[in-house]
Amino acid sequence: MIRGGMQDWPLRVHTILDHAANVHGRQEIVTRSVEGPIHRITYAEVSRRARQVTAALRRLGVQQGDRIATLAWNTWRHVEIWYGIAGAGAIYHTLNPRLTDEQIAYIMNDADDRMLFTDLTFVPQLERLRDSCIGKRQIIVLTDRAHMPQTGLDLLCYEDLIAGEDPETPWMEVAESAPVGLCYTSGTTGAPKGVLYTHRSNVLHSLTVQAAGVLGFNALTSVLPIVPMFHANAWSIAFSAPMAGAKLVMPGARMDGAGLCDLLDQEGVTFSAGVPTVWIEIINEMRRRGWKPDRLERVVIGGSACPEWMISTLEHEFGVEVMHAWGMTEMSPVGSAGIIKPEVAQLDEAGRLQLKLKQGMAIYGVEMRIADDEGRSLPQDGKASGRLMVRGPAVVGEYFKGAGGQVLDEQGWFDTGDLATIDELGYMQITDRTKDVIKSGGEWISSVELENIASGHPEVVEAAAIAIPDEKWAERPMVLAVLREGSQLQPEELRDYLRPRVARWWLPEQIRFVDALPHTATGKLDKKVLRQLYGGVMAQ
Repeated sequence: MIRGGMQDWPLRVHTILDHAANVHGRQEIVTRSVEGPIHRITYAEVSRRARQVTAALRRLGVQQGDRIATLAWNTWRHVEIWYGIAGAGAIYHTLNPRLTDEQIAYIMNDADDRMLFTDLTFVPQLERLRDSCIGKRQIIVLTDRAHMPQTGLDLLCYEDLIAGEDPETPWMEVAESAPVGLCYTSGTTGAPKGVLYTHRSNVLHSLTVQAAGVLGFNALTSVLPIVPMFHANAWSIAFSAPMAGAKLVMPGARMDGAGLCDLLDQEGVTFSAGVPTVWIEIINEMRRRGWKPDRLERVVIGGSACPEWMISTLEHEFGVEVMHAWGMTEMSPVGSAGIIKPEVAQLDEAGRLQLKLKQGMAIYGVEMRIADDEGRSLPQDGKASGRLMVRGPAVVGEYFKGAGGQVLDEQGWFDTGDLATIDELGYMQITDRTKDVIKSGGEWISSVELENIASGHPEVVEAAAIAIPDEKWAERPMVLAVLREGSQLQPEELRDYLRPRVARWWLPEQIRFVDALPHTATGKLDKKVLRQLYGGVMAQ
């Protein structure tokens, strides 16, 4: 047998930072610090500080495979501790501060975190968690001595911790198959489950995501990741941006529309990514200012379906190209993106918009199909809707500690829990979550599609559709909508808007206008809360 002649070069996460430091060492990471001022640092400096983190962790007795929790915003310090933890052979474990105290305690205890790095913002939250999950765990506050908080907790100062360590500390040489990152699902159905990323899966995923056909990063790109590092592996941006040598602009704790627009303006941001709810705030702020972001070229919107009005507004009013994307924690997380094929580029504006509303094509490294309840493949004709199944090198094979049991079928496919169509060009569209679909008289009504169409009304900012009980049809749709400020729209007028756009039996039995809609910790519409509030309302 002939042996391959290439070097065996393990794909380790910290090689990404090595590359950024060696090739793009002067490129900046700019942060609105939690303490307040704008902070600037280069990739070369972050690499040296990350090695100091590795040295400090070793001094504290951290062993390969130990879980190190982070409860922190998007900052340069959060970036360097990710790489420092990886370089120590340990596992970074991101905690989502938007979860309840009970959920955070459950997740920390399930992960058996050895210690916790946290921002100043979250010290009061940790005081509440003292008895449930903090215990004897070491807590390191990501700040300097001058800003250390007054608290009864036993805290270490981050800058003091790493100050005396060797910035040339070597990384631990682990196998590329070794675990390096842990992120828990939101737990919308049952207890949260951990997804354990490997060095190899993160590197392969980042190589794909940063490429021209997906996020399209290069050394001239200025990236504002609004998606938090504690949400679904930060959509890979903390890896893919340094891999390409792109500038990182980190928003810190200030995630309001005004603060984000300031960074878009002041730092020449050319690319950004976030969930739809964030872009509602940014659009409102840009309109208040009467201002367009001159340098912003493209944004990726995911996490939940992007409404038609948002794509049209960003592209036509503000001159920003929108790419719709889809993924999940279990996929590292990006699974598909709205890549433009030649056939699509030739469509008129209305045709292109309809395809932009879809979640796009599978990226390299993701195989995708739709199947019926018996696992049989369904046709990719854009009409047949079935369970969305995926597999690939950055797709979960099992949950942490085996939670949930066997998650793959006999052919290695993972059931995403989404219902979708795939058209003849390969564009996938989520039609619903299996638990959210409205089953009326034996027929399925897509809550996602109904929401998207309702959100197309010029007076509607955001809409949600849920099932309510009906004596004849079992379930009927209800639409809850948030209106633009000062709108006088009436429910019957919105129903009239929907009438020519949906099948007659899709028309909602009830339409209610609300001041706000609840969202999960990851920015999705919280249908569970809506069902608790309105699910008992009879359709007739």
